[in-house]
Amino acid sequence: MSIGVIGSGAFGTALAVALAIGGARVTLWSRDAESARLIHETRENARYLPGVKLPETVSVTAEMVALAQHDTVLLAMPMQQMSQALKDWDGRLDGRVLVSCAKGIDLATGLGGAEIIRRACPSAIPALLTGPSFAADIARGLPTALTLACADRHQGEALQAALSTPVLRLYLTDDIAGAELGGALKNVVAIAAGVVIGAGLGDSARAALITRGFAEMQRLAVACGAQRETLAGLSGLGDLILTCTSEQSRNFRFGRALGLGEAFDPAVTVEGASTAAAAVALARRHGVELPVSEMVAALVARKIDVPEAMDLLLNRPLKRET
Repeated sequence: MSIGVIGSGAFGTALAVALAIGGARVTLWSRDAESARLIHETRENARYLPGVKLPETVSVTAEMVALAQHDTVLLAMPMQQMSQALKDWDGRLDGRVLVSCAKGIDLATGLGGAEIIRRACPSAIPALLTGPSFAADIARGLPTALTLACADRHQGEALQAALSTPVLRLYLTDDIAGAELGGALKNVVAIAAGVVIGAGLGDSARAALITRGFAEMQRLAVACGAQRETLAGLSGLGDLILTCTSEQSRNFRFGRALGLGEAFDPAVTVEGASTAAAAVALARRHGVELPVSEMVAALVARKIDVPEAMDLLLNRPLKRET
């Protein structure tokens, strides 16, 4: 089995390492030629995964032609870059199985990764890989379970077998909308959870925030045609738990910095920051209330401060739990 991975960040590199250890030959593509050369020569992505050695069956390149040999290509890039990246490839990926590994909603179009793939590469088979995972855990061979979403059952089963390894277990679903929205919206809730901790409101408040955030995720997902049970699985609740409770989560750390009133490194990708605004826009089209997402979007846009955000949530009308 040979697999291409577009994107030499932490997650793309981690997947390349895990799949190579599982027996695949992998081409890891970087848009930066010098970065590709350094990773290939040193066998280490020192910027994103220091200390993790790349197996010899991973080749690293910046040449687009190098991915022509692969029928399956993983797209490991931030959601806000995916549409432009596929345009840059100018049809070279059409006809392949393309797996989105991004978690988010495109701010410009309101689309998820699978639909972006479908529009950019009409003859490709789109799929989605998502769920509770940190790149460092995957790269170091720690047990990880993910959701693989693919509308084509036969292709999904083949892909599940190809991408699973002894420590990377994939569960299959055909509910692409549910898997996409679970992975996207949990980042927004994670920012809110970080704000709660940064503001010193405590773990009890975080638990309440996570619970209400999960209800919010389900409401929007179901309104968009997803299956409620998908949100209760790895791509929804599982990823939500991980992202809202771990210091490894960039979205949680970003939210905590907001809560503390501290600056956050602008070079670090925080998918939930863009997704919050996209989710609010999507919810309005479907007539769904998302108070947590609206609060996060307003905080990110600097329209409100943290005390105002807490007041907005705590002073909402009392209601039944749904």
